[in-house]
This record gives sequence, C-alpha cells and structure tokens, in this order.
Amino acid sequence: MQQAPDDPAHPARSAPRAADLAGLDAAVTGCRACPRLVAWREQAGRVRRPAYRDQEYWSRPVPGFGPPDAALAVVGLAPAAHGGNRTGRAFTGDPSGDVLYAVLYGLGLASQPTATGRGDGLRLRGVRIAMPVRCAPPGNRPTPAERDTCRPWLARELELLRPTLRAAVVLGGFGWQAVLPVLAAAGWRVPRPRPAFGHGVRVVLAGAAGGPELHLYGCYHPSRRNVSTGRVTPAMLSEVLRRGAADAGL
Repeated sequence: MQQAPDDPAHPARSAPRAADLAGLDAAVTGCRACPRLVAWREQAGRVRRPAYRDQEYWSRPVPGFGPPDAALAVVGLAPAAHGGNRTGRAFTGDPSGDVLYAVLYGLGLASQPTATGRGDGLRLRGVRIAMPVRCAPPGNRPTPAERDTCRPWLARELELLRPTLRAAVVLGGFGWQAVLPVLAAAGWRVPRPRPAFGHGVRVVLAGAAGGPELHLYGCYHPSRRNVSTGRVTPAMLSEVLRRGAADAGL
C-alpha cells in the first residue's frame, strides 16, 4: 500500500524503495511527514525576506547534492529558511554555504567558489552533501522526533553511496549524533560507547562483512555565529575537509 506523503511513516516506507540517488532525491522533495516543519518552510516562502521578495521559494524538502559515486560525504544539519529552503539546494544562498563552497573550491572539490541557486552551474567532484533533516526547522532546531522521522532518507542515501564512500565529515554535534545510528544501519560498525563529537575528531568505522572502512570526522558547523566568533574559521574547516578528502582518495 502506497504511503501518503503526510503520513509520519512515509519516509520509512518510501526511502528503502529508492533504487538510486536520483529516485531518492525525487521522493524526498514530496515528503510532508512533519507538520511543524511543513508549516514553517511554507510560511518562510510566503513571508519572504525583503532581499528575496521577488524570488520564488523552493519551500519543499531539500535533497542531497553531489555525484552518485561520491567518495566523501559532508553531513550538515538542515536547510536554512532563507537559504536552502529558498534555493532548493543544500548550503546554497546562506552564509554557511558561502564558507563551505569557497573551502571546497579551494580544495579542488567544487567547480566554483559560490553557490547561489540550482541553475548556477556548480558541480562537486567526489563529494556529496547530505542532511539529517530535509526541511528548514524553526530556529534551526529540529526536534528529536522530526530528526527520527527524517532519518530513513539519510540512511538510504548513505546506503546507496556505500560502494564508493570512504570518508564523511559531519558539521556540528547535532549532525554527529544523528548520523551515527544511520551509519550503523547503512552497514558500518559504530563502536560502543559511541564516539563523542569534537572538532577534528577522527574515527575509523569498520565495514560490515569485510566491506571497506569509513573515516568519520567531526567539524564545527560553519554557521554565521560560529564563524563570526572564531569558533571555526575557513582554515579550520579546510583542514578537516582536506584530511577527509585524502582518506577518500580525492
């Protein structure tokens, strides 16, 4: 029986059916499983910031971005209400993305240093950007229930990437806590007790049934607040991503 997009069980039923990342991305964009997030993302699209008043907002769940054979995953948190929720692409059109894509470009992993919208020509090399929560949450704070409802999308994404994925950089403690059970479900062995988040932390996860291991890195999120206070700098972000890329063979 086909699950309705506004049923809380929709992600858990629909994600495993995706045969490839293109199919998964298409399924993600139709999800309406979390009423609070649906209301917030759509309200942001109606009550637009003055700078974007003439723009058509995406106002839907935001899929992952990057090639289907990526060797490195960058895992964030959720789209920004006037960033990814506006442009329809992760880390695009907001200050965090300005920092992230400039760093990826400097490492030779992005075709250009800026990201303004889905039609801007940006391409990633060997990198896939993913998020535990696909809709913009109020105050950038999804609830644990919303995180768990959304989890199957990320689980299937990482499962589909598993043949080529060799490293992952997780931006922020929320993403770290969210991704560990997902990695376990996708076929990697997560140690117990679960490793704690920290900037520059590196954990090597063994692959199940003799599969390839995964090099997992923690990194402070390049949010406007973190960058403005110096908690994380472009150089710090670049160093962690450089290490992850090296482990991924990029």
